[in-house]
Amino acid sequence: MSNRFKPKYNIKKGDQVVVIAGDDKDLKKARTVLEVILDKGRVVVEGVNIVTKHTKPSATNTKGGLVKTEASINISNVMLWDAKAGKGTKVTRSRQEGKLVRIAKKSGEVIK
Repeated sequence: MSNRFKPKYNIKKGDQVVVIAGDDKDLKKARTVLEVILDKGRVVVEGVNIVTKHTKPSATNTKGGLVKTEASINISNVMLWDAKAGKGTKVTRSRQEGKLVRIAKKSGEVIK
């Protein structure tokens, strides 16, 4: 993807999000973002989209077998969690003391 049209997302690694679409949809449970894949517009969220991977025995993994891991989901299927409001929220950006900060639209709180 070219840098000229690189998208900007309001979700970062370590944020608390709520899944708003898909098989693991749960609007009341906050989950942690493990990874953000900017090029593809996807996120890996803890405990969401669990897939089973078949692995062969190797020097590092002598047993092999089935391994369950989280797969990525589209970034549009998650929404930032607002702890004060107790639900998902949209985000606006503004400058405070020369730094760009994210502000929750529902409660007006700064997201760290």
